Amino acid sequence: MRRFWIHHVLPFVFCLLPLLGAVLVFLAVPAAARGEYLRRLETSAIDWIILALGSVLFLTQTLLAWRALRWRTGGFDQRPDRWLTHLAQAAEWFPLLGLIGTVAAILQTFTAVAAMTSPDPKAIIEKYGPAITATGSGLFMALLNILPTWIVAVGRDLLASLAGQSAPDVEG
Repeated sequence: MRRFWIHHVLPFVFCLLPLLGAVLVFLAVPAAARGEYLRRLETSAIDWIILALGSVLFLTQTLLAWRALRWRTGGFDQRPDRWLTHLAQAAEWFPLLGLIGTVAAILQTFTAVAAMTSPDPKAIIEKYGPAITATGSGLFMALLNILPTWIVAVGRDLLASLAGQSAPDVEG
């Protein structure tokens, strides 16, 4: 029974932890801010690009993490490690994509405000909103996409300990 847990159940559970973390972070955002973000998301192309790329990257890393946590004869499956490292490095680009969206939205806000004779603060805030959503999307996807690699490192150590072996030496 212990073997079944170490070889099958725990690797699957570990791979679900980043998704659970993402849901908890999303739910921890105040409801009003979350609602405003979702409302602005409907019309923000840069957010859709960030979220789509981040989701594909996350799902790919999660599948690779599951493979990397599988116990094989002589240790863990280390074939996915190189790809996990490269994909985790790709996560560093999401804040930059969010920054591009932020700068574009700020420029759009300045252009719209400059055209107004006497801009209302409410109108300025309304136009500035997309800048914040792009930043939020980029940061959220960066956070989400660094978790699978961390889960592999921690999961391997824990699984090896539960199996009564020393933590594996994994070259990074």
